[in-house]
Amino acid sequence: MTASKIAKVFREEGIEKQITCPQAFAIAEKHTISKADISTYCNEHGIKIRACQLGCFK
Repeated sequence: MTASKIAKVFREEGIEKQITCPQAFAIAEKHTISKADISTYCNEHGIKIRACQLGCFK
């Protein structure tokens, strides 16, 4: 369920190949998705996380 929720949010936000750390944090908070789930989704789907603030995302 979480992966489909993240996919839906990313489509709505126009995120395809990369996302910034602040965007990931904002999406996590707004949609009550854990940052770890967003990180996993991005890693599994080849989406790069840019401008990482705290090293939270790999």
